[in-house]
Amino acid sequence: MSTPILHGLYAITDADLMPDDATLHAAVSAALRGGARIIQYRDKSDNHSKRLRQARLLAALCREAEVPLLINDDVALAAACGAAGVHLGQSDAALTAARHQLGPEAIIGITCHDQLPLALEAEAGSADYVAFGAFFPSRTKPDARPAPLSLLRQARRQLSCPIVAIGGLSVDNAEQVIAGGADMIAVIHALFAQPDIEACARTFSAQFDAVDSNYSFDQ
Repeated sequence: MSTPILHGLYAITDADLMPDDATLHAAVSAALRGGARIIQYRDKSDNHSKRLRQARLLAALCREAEVPLLINDDVALAAACGAAGVHLGQSDAALTAARHQLGPEAIIGITCHDQLPLALEAEAGSADYVAFGAFFPSRTKPDARPAPLSLLRQARRQLSCPIVAIGGLSVDNAEQVIAGGADMIAVIHALFAQPDIEACARTFSAQFDAVDSNYSFDQ
């Protein structure tokens, strides 16, 4: 797979919405058909055999679609399944350790909450992208501290790496964060809880084209 462009819809799986292999495969396949440009496998359970099996299933699916698969918070699993990289929180494995284990070509993203200094530190430490949020109330992390939309414009001026917006995003509000400077929008329920995942993914993906045509990050 050629070096991916980190831009567009970032789809994050959910173990409750996709409790078995068949549902997971079907849902992610639909998201990919709809234009998802990056997939993150997120399962916080301690069922290691299930997580490895499903991560390998998604790794194969994403390789076929030429879309990177990232693993949430688990560097060892990312290495074991052949994923393209890993997404790390502030309390997870150190960026330097993850880079050492996964190699220079791996995609490593870092959660930075609402803190630009964390993002600047992550970029300096070789992170491939940074994630800010929550911009809106989030079902996945209802206690997340709100991040202002102005953070995206500020980050866009000071960072060179791609920026992910996360937290309560939907087809009704995603355009705000894209116009604000987000290169990617990360969604879970707003995509995978919908009756037509492929159509929903297409709607999200189309918003990037609409913003590119109508907005400037300097506005």
